[in-house]
Amino acid sequence: MVQVHPTAIVDPRAELDSEVEVGPYSVIGAGVRIGKRTKIHSHAAIQGRTTLGESNVVFPFATVGSAPQDLKYKGEPSELTIGSRNTIREYVSLNPGTTGGGMVTRVGDQNLLMMHCHIAHDCTVGNRNVIANGATLGGHVIIEDFVIVGGLVGIHQFVRIGTSAILGAGSMVSKDVPPYCNATGDRARLRGLNVEGLKRRGFDPTVIETIRKAYRIAFNSKLRTDDALEWIRRELPAIPELEKFVTFIAQSQRGVCR
Repeated sequence: MVQVHPTAIVDPRAELDSEVEVGPYSVIGAGVRIGKRTKIHSHAAIQGRTTLGESNVVFPFATVGSAPQDLKYKGEPSELTIGSRNTIREYVSLNPGTTGGGMVTRVGDQNLLMMHCHIAHDCTVGNRNVIANGATLGGHVIIEDFVIVGGLVGIHQFVRIGTSAILGAGSMVSKDVPPYCNATGDRARLRGLNVEGLKRRGFDPTVIETIRKAYRIAFNSKLRTDDALEWIRRELPAIPELEKFVTFIAQSQRGVCR
């Protein structure tokens, strides 16, 4: 059965599945949908056309689904969709989409969103990411999977962060960060590969070495980007991890960090 504390306010038009817990003084607005076994701690606010999947945990003072911080937003019925088994810590804010970005902000599964981090309108966050305290994603940012975003990182609008990348604390990221890479600084520059992260994910040493060779060709050679990618495809083994790396760079609209 749904457990709602007597001091919580749940709009009758909200949809709460079985085994949902809503703590003291939390507010759940009309149009919100919450999956089973999700726990909402005290003083959280969940609003708008927001969907949370199963087994999420929302900590006190999180603001989930409030109106985008975009002056172009005029109240359109945009959405925030959050998957399952995510942890949303204190004072985290997540905004729904806008007409300029497809009307939806998406967060996948098993993400850890630490205190005070912000996910702006029209962002897409994949699976198993860690976004640390005070990090800010501007609108339309894409975070793929297994990414670590350090504390107080700022990510510019429309930037993409590739799978298994790591962003050092305090970095200001204004260009795309390719998969598997380590980027730090203001403005962020590449500092090599996220080798420790790849080992933790169980990447074979031969795969890591192949990615390392591709990194050197792409960023340490004197070749133009198109020529470097052609060289990588021609000379290195055709493995899925390498194809992801090359495709990400080839498709970059803002350019990549170097």
